Amino acid sequence: MLLKLFKRLYQHLFILPSAVNRYFSTAAMQRIEAAISQSEATHFGEIRFVVECNLSVMEILQKKSAKKRAVEVFSQLQVWDTEQNNGVLIYLLLADHDFEILADRGIHHHVGNQGWEHLSHEMEVLFRKGQFEAGVLHGIAEISAHLIQHYPAAGENNNELLNAPVII
Repeated sequence: MLLKLFKRLYQHLFILPSAVNRYFSTAAMQRIEAAISQSEATHFGEIRFVVECNLSVMEILQKKSAKKRAVEVFSQLQVWDTEQNNGVLIYLLLADHDFEILADRGIHHHVGNQGWEHLSHEMEVLFRKGQFEAGVLHGIAEISAHLIQHYPAAGENNNELLNAPVII
């Protein structure tokens, strides 16, 4: 147990913020932002992508999971605060090699746990191959398909959240 904690602490302490660039080039981040923008033109949902290098020492000692951190980010970025409760967050924690997809209650009602787990598995396959941009773009495309099905754009479509990826 203690060894596992030290290993995780080591992983988080010795990953530099510049590590994001190894996984996502500037051009890749621009393509992800463009994919979100194009997607959101076709539905009333909102998609956010966040990549975080590491957690603080205190968060590691508190055994904060990627899921718990994703919930915090979901709240901080107000993904839960869309008019139709249809925001979706893709959160990637590099130091833990972990990611989460969190969806607000409106879209989650339609997709369900099984749908998000299926998408997570598909993205994980790409991530394990080192295809991080492709994994995120696949996630955006699949989330978009759900949002188009349940919240198709009709009339004025206000962008409620920023489309640019967030690096923490």
